Amino acid sequence: MPARRTTHRALALALPIAVVAGVVAAGQAVGGEGAAAPRVTGAATLPDIPLAGFSNGMLPGTVADDRGVDLGGIGSDIFPAGRKGEFWTVTDRGPNGQIKVDGKKRRTFPVPGFDPALVKIRVTGDHVRVLDSIPITTRAGKAVTGLPNQESRDEAPYTYNASTKLPYDPNGLDTEGIVRAADGSFWLADEYGPSLVHVAADGEVLARYVPKGLNLKGAGYPVVEALPGILLKRATNRGFEGLAQLPGGDLVAAVQSPLANPDEESGEASRTTRLIRFSPGREAVTAEYAYRFDPVSVVDPGEEDTSELKISSLVALGRETLLVQERTDKAARLHKVRLDEGHDILGGRWDAGATAPALEQLKDPAADGVPVLGKKLVVDLGKLDGVPGKIEGVAVTGRSTLALINDNDFGMSDGAEAFDADGRLVDSDTETKVTTVHLGEPLR
Repeated sequence: MPARRTTHRALALALPIAVVAGVVAAGQAVGGEGAAAPRVTGAATLPDIPLAGFSNGMLPGTVADDRGVDLGGIGSDIFPAGRKGEFWTVTDRGPNGQIKVDGKKRRTFPVPGFDPALVKIRVTGDHVRVLDSIPITTRAGKAVTGLPNQESRDEAPYTYNASTKLPYDPNGLDTEGIVRAADGSFWLADEYGPSLVHVAADGEVLARYVPKGLNLKGAGYPVVEALPGILLKRATNRGFEGLAQLPGGDLVAAVQSPLANPDEESGEASRTTRLIRFSPGREAVTAEYAYRFDPVSVVDPGEEDTSELKISSLVALGRETLLVQERTDKAARLHKVRLDEGHDILGGRWDAGATAPALEQLKDPAADGVPVLGKKLVVDLGKLDGVPGKIEGVAVTGRSTLALINDNDFGMSDGAEAFDADGRLVDSDTETKVTTVHLGEPLR
């Protein structure tokens, strides 16, 4: 078993979740007539931290060569850690990119030994400090890695220059959303399964909940087929991203983009994705909801490709109320959404793979009898000066304040030019930032 470092891990509980009592007029953002306009009030930057030193400090010997990559990707999500300015974040699967070879894109993993991690940070002024880091491990204490799981289902992994194929890893996780439970354990959203992953306070995977029929073999932790089988149709790299924890303990996960249902073309043209409600106590999905994106040109003026629409963050605002982020890589908008009982579609015709037309093919789901969730705009982040691109994490920090975090992709870009002739990263110079926003009006 690899050696594990000893860390000081305060088991502080998450900030109490703000309960929303106010009502925002339909289609109107917080900060209406007579209110202060939403504005950025601060920005803090993560310093350069060599990835090998970071990884090997948690699990010695994990990374032999980081190819000049610094710690990044912690912007996959952000969750209050209990003290003002402190947050839990989670890395994504590690540095990865795409290179075309013979006209086909290959997924590269320049640091294949990288282990996704839980990272506790403190924001002070313009500086982000790493307070703690916890490696995500199997029962045997080994790194789960961020490599794809199944040859029949996931992209093939390659070395940094796309020349050599790497092995698949059934333990691999593409971690995105994070919340912390009252007992100090964590729940994570994973894109590969897609899956919900329960992680102990020391980083050990306690269980991974996947769609029925996934048939994942060889993992070094329990794998439970508890999610609707229709989720097997998730588009490549578009599994679960947003994750919220409701005050009663239930989890809500968002499928990042519409399912490839019945095919990839239908999914890329669709504006209807799904939210899943999961009961940790029952270890079961208890509800499913249809969520409708705004047109891509509304979310990101000038963008015409509907497939660029994504949900990357969910935040609980009350027992049945969420803050839902709609984004492209350049812009993002936050909506308030209520999970009404009458909008549950779990186990119905829209979960049946043979349904034609499929939910994702409907041009106007509501007109066809689908109980699409209602939503009300809170803020258009794309209109605020100082908000970085690719915001993936949102946290509510007060009655009218938010913390945003961006995914800098470990400073990587796509293409063979991402690395120099010596195999060292040509950094994109995109920094990880925590940006604070005042909404102008309270969320509650």
